[in-house]
Amino acid sequence: MLADALGRPLRFILTGGQAHDIVTAPALLNGMKGTAVIADKAYDSNNLRRIIAEADMLAVIPSKRSRKVPIPHDTILYKTRNRIERCFNKLKHFRRFATRFDRRAVHFLAFIHLAAAMLWMR
Repeated sequence: MLADALGRPLRFILTGGQAHDIVTAPALLNGMKGTAVIADKAYDSNNLRRIIAEADMLAVIPSKRSRKVPIPHDTILYKTRNRIERCFNKLKHFRRFATRFDRRAVHFLAFIHLAAAMLWMR
């Protein structure tokens, strides 16, 4: 999921449970404008950092422990990353989202869009 600076959902891509989020991150960022992309250590890859730089945005992503030369990040700006976590928390207030009642992905994705629209209307 991609959220704005206020923690409101912007884009979703539904993947399988075994798929890593970094695989869909470039598609989520495609065509987006902003000043920075704030993500956790799981998104630390040279390819994603290059995509973010080409979009003229700042990558605020802490380096993984396994990276030989750590890349510094803005720790003060990184503290705002919890807004995406808050967004997921708001979505989980919808029981249908939290428990994933829908068996078909298309129905679940439709409900995610409905719940996101309801968050935008608050």
